[in-house]
Amino acid sequence: MPGTFSQVYIQMVFAVRGRENLINRKWGTELHKYISGIIKGKNQKPIIVNGMPDHIHAFVGLRPAMSIADLIRDVKNNSTNFINKSKFVKGKFEWQEGYGAFSYSHSHISNVYDYILNQEKHHAKKTFKEEYLEFMKKFEIEYDDKYLFEWYD
Repeated sequence: MPGTFSQVYIQMVFAVRGRENLINRKWGTELHKYISGIIKGKNQKPIIVNGMPDHIHAFVGLRPAMSIADLIRDVKNNSTNFINKSKFVKGKFEWQEGYGAFSYSHSHISNVYDYILNQEKHHAKKTFKEEYLEFMKKFEIEYDDKYLFEWYD
């Protein structure tokens, strides 16, 4: 009987509600590991999870049995519960609505991995807004500004 085979690599990007710098270095690595565990628990392949105090990048090998929207919904819901139950922040933690999902070929894995790994170095030169808008342009995604993340300059 023939099987189903796929090779889909997705970089997911999502931000803290209000773009607040709430992800602290003290527990950020624990959050990244937790998000990797969520992805793995959904039978997907976490390649790397990293980010900045106001947003996360997760690079995933995606199996076609799960939609990108369902995976990101589960990652955001479960990680929100983890942050709130762990009391990492004062008050209630939430992710902003929406996300970016960008696909790559197998030959780009190393470059995307390095890009996500070096977020602090990258953001020393570029804001999250500049980065995100570059993704939109690079991937030729049409958008209306009112449906992008809440930007606070």
